[in-house]
Amino acid sequence: MMRITRPSLLIAGLAIASAFSGAAEAAFVTFNAAGNSTAASIQTTVDEFRTALGNPNNGNAPGTLSGGRREINWDGGGAATTPAGTPFTGFLDNRGALFTAPSPGTGFVQAPPSGLATQFNNPTYSTIFSVFSPQRLFAPIGTNITDVTFFIPGTNGAVPATVGGFGAVFTDVDLANTTSIQFFGINGASLFSANVLPGTVPDGSLSFLGAVGNAGERIARVRITTGNSALGPNDTATTDVVAMDDFIYSEPTAVPEPAGLVLLGMGLTGAVLFARRQAARHPAG
Repeated sequence: MMRITRPSLLIAGLAIASAFSGAAEAAFVTFNAAGNSTAASIQTTVDEFRTALGNPNNGNAPGTLSGGRREINWDGGGAATTPAGTPFTGFLDNRGALFTAPSPGTGFVQAPPSGLATQFNNPTYSTIFSVFSPQRLFAPIGTNITDVTFFIPGTNGAVPATVGGFGAVFTDVDLANTTSIQFFGINGASLFSANVLPGTVPDGSLSFLGAVGNAGERIARVRITTGNSALGPNDTATTDVVAMDDFIYSEPTAVPEPAGLVLLGMGLTGAVLFARRQAARHPAG
């Protein structure tokens, strides 16, 4: 008689759960808008995305809550310029979001456009960037890549989590196919990728991109690429530098424990075996 060990059950359960998840995947519902320098030009799409995620905005309430969403608008510091290192944990406990700037990135900054001009020694940033929610923007330092991972709010990063949808506002996207959002699952597999639409005016435009899974997809990590270059003092005619404003995402929920995945896998296995037995007993005529 073959002996089935606990590790074998774990591996089988994970494999079956992964296969089941892949079979259930469907296209994400995408919310994409390109506007001018006014918040009104993209407001309708942003509000539609908020509705798709669910109400209310849960703010700083500890989770997990039964519904609603989380938002980060970077404006709590008023007009101050606030740099921070990487990983940036300023919204880890209260909103469940951790931000990392991959190498060569050194951190992040929250600032109004004038503050970005000072931070990056580039006076043009005072005029080429606009804000969606007054008055600060968010940008990585030393890179144009931002990674976002999720945790249960109120646990200070102790409980990993996933979300069902994520979106962000961008400013001064000038070139097509340079600014994008990618979603990854708990196993690192790519779930979704889309480009942000360029704005409708040369400077200070606002754009929005968000997506919501419609077949139970769960997002463990988001990678945001802003333009084709990090912010800095030496922009050229071919440089597209982009900053970010509001982040909006669904209520984070805990990543399933391995034991739960095993039970899911065993349940699916049982269902498959039952269906096969039934088919053998009642063959199609």
